[in-house]
Amino acid sequence: MPASTPSRWLTLAAFGVIYFVWGSTFLAIRISVHEIPPLLCAAIRFLIAGAALYLFMLLRGQPSPTRRQWLGAVAMAALIFLGDYGLLFWAEQRVPSGVAAVMLATIPAFMALSEVVILRTQRLTLRLALALLIGLAGVAALVSHSLNLGGAPIDRTGAVALLIAAFDWSVASALSRKLPLPDSKAMSAGAQMLTGGVLLTLGAASLGEFRYFHPLAVTPGAWLALLYLIIAGSIIGFTAYLWLLHHHSPTRVGTYAYVNPLVAVLIGYFFAGEPLGLRTILGTALILISVLVITTMRSRKPAPTLPVEEPA
Repeated sequence: MPASTPSRWLTLAAFGVIYFVWGSTFLAIRISVHEIPPLLCAAIRFLIAGAALYLFMLLRGQPSPTRRQWLGAVAMAALIFLGDYGLLFWAEQRVPSGVAAVMLATIPAFMALSEVVILRTQRLTLRLALALLIGLAGVAALVSHSLNLGGAPIDRTGAVALLIAAFDWSVASALSRKLPLPDSKAMSAGAQMLTGGVLLTLGAASLGEFRYFHPLAVTPGAWLALLYLIIAGSIIGFTAYLWLLHHHSPTRVGTYAYVNPLVAVLIGYFFAGEPLGLRTILGTALILISVLVITTMRSRKPAPTLPVEEPA
C-alpha cells in the first residue's frame, strides 16, 4: 500500500547505512590516520560527534546524566574509546582496513568467553567450543607465518592490538549491564562519546601526538575522511541504528556484524588496492562462520546493552 512505502524505503535506507556506511568507515579510518596521529584523529571524531549528540538530546528535553551516570560513562569510555577505538585507529596504520574489520568481528567470541569464564552465565558446550576454535583458526590464517596461504600475513603487533580492542569491547558490553548509565540510549551514547573524546585527547597529549601534528600539512582527502567518520559514521549511522532498534528486532538489526567485515574487505580491495588473496578470504570466512554460530546461540538470551554505536 502507498502508506507503507515511506516506511519500507526508510527501512532500506537505514539498513544501507549500518551495512555499507559502517563497513566503509574502516577505510576512512585508514586514510585519516596516515596523516593525522591516531589517538588525536579519534579524539576529534568523537569530541565533535559526542558533543553534537549530547546537545541534540538536551534540546529534545532529555535530562543530562547525573554525577553517578557520568562516572559510569567515563568507565565505559575508558574501555570503548581509549581501549577499543584508540587501538583500532592505531592498528590501522599497520593493518589493512578490511582485515581490521574482520579482526574486530571476533567481539562475539570474546563476549561468549567472558560469559563462560568470568560471568559464568553460559556453559562451554561442544557447539560453542567448535565455534571458538573456528574463530581462532580464522585469526591464525591471517597472522601465521607458517601457513602457506599466499600473500604476506598481517602485522602481528597490529593484530594483537585489534584483539585487545575486541576484548575491551566485550568487557564493556558486560559492564554496561551493571554500571549506572542514562536510560536514553542516545543520551548515554552522547555522554560516552564526549567523555571518550576527552580521554583520547589526554591520551594523544601524553603520547606527544600534538607535537608532530601540523593541520596545514594534512591533505584535503584525510580531512574529508575524518569528516565522513564524524557525520556519516557517527551521527547519521547512529541515528539509523537507533531508528532500526525501535522498529525492528535486535537480531535483525545485529546482522550488520556479518555484513560490515565483508563490505570493509571489498571496499579496501576495490578502492585502496588492499590484498584479497586466499589468506584474507579464508580468515574472513572462518571468523564470520564463528560469529554466526555464536550469535545464533546467544539469540535466545536478552541482548546486552551495547555501550555505544558502530564498531568502527
